Amino acid sequence: MSGHPNKTPYKNLSPEVILDAVESLGYRCDGRLLALNSFENRVYQVGVEEGNALIVKFYRKGRWNQAAILEEHRFTLQLADLEIPVIAPLVDSSGQTLHNWAGFRFAIYPKCGGRAPDLENLDHLERLGLALGRIHALGATRPFVARPTLDVESFGVEPHRFLMESKFIPVELRTTYETLTSELLSLIRRAYDLAGHPKAIRLHGDCHSGNILWTDNGPLFVDFDDARMGPAIQDLWMCLSGDRDEQGTQFSALLRGYRKFHDFNPREVHLVEALRTLRMIHYAAWIARRWDDPAFPRAFPWFDAPRYWDNHLLSLREQVLLMQAPPLEWNPYAFMHEY
Repeated sequence: MSGHPNKTPYKNLSPEVILDAVESLGYRCDGRLLALNSFENRVYQVGVEEGNALIVKFYRKGRWNQAAILEEHRFTLQLADLEIPVIAPLVDSSGQTLHNWAGFRFAIYPKCGGRAPDLENLDHLERLGLALGRIHALGATRPFVARPTLDVESFGVEPHRFLMESKFIPVELRTTYETLTSELLSLIRRAYDLAGHPKAIRLHGDCHSGNILWTDNGPLFVDFDDARMGPAIQDLWMCLSGDRDEQGTQFSALLRGYRKFHDFNPREVHLVEALRTLRMIHYAAWIARRWDDPAFPRAFPWFDAPRYWDNHLLSLREQVLLMQAPPLEWNPYAFMHEY
């Protein structure tokens, strides 16, 4: 249904190929191999005879070209050089971070420990804000060239069009979906107008709690695979939860740390629910596009059932109300911690 050019992109990625790929870089594997939770790419923890285990990522064919992958690698390496807490790919003896084996492109990362951040802990949020402010301070210095921009067209209009042309939306719900998403896209464009179409900078792009490890030294950001240009608030709103009052308090904590290293345009608060809505539309289309990959029906068996689309429409209706409400309120003078 998705029309993806390769229905089984990882068919030939056997355990032997994975271990051989790692050993091609000079490591001696000890046979331990653990598949990690990843759908877009394939990611494994590989044991080696000397030193800590490694993380190896095999990139999905046809998603990013080589220039885009290397641009992500350079960004994370620059962040790491500034001692900003990110996990960057390992550089081999010839200065390379992207490798090829058996028709697959792959990269090696160090294995780092940590736990999930407590996003209800205001101190944790302030420290997250500090780190994100540093990431964005570098991200604002120059644009990505090979990577796209998060905008209404790529995250809203095009995914909406794809879903309408697919067979996933039940026939009896298609008119409702078309009408509702058209209204949402109009509200999203209005939110961008209210925000003044803020400057796009280099972002993590997918800064949810699953891509943040909490360590004794604070946050550690992983998986910049979705890095792209976009408004700064894209990396902030995903750290918020609860009702509007709770989100306002959390946002105040985030920005107290963030603004120590990078300016924040307050008009961007108009984009919080707009970006959340774009993510919801894009996420549904992402699953539909990948449905020919056998991993997706196994992981999302409910996706092609009418009940999913009933619930999806209900969530989108809630977004209409949230985007019609006043923007999130926050206190720029809260939380006076110093580091």
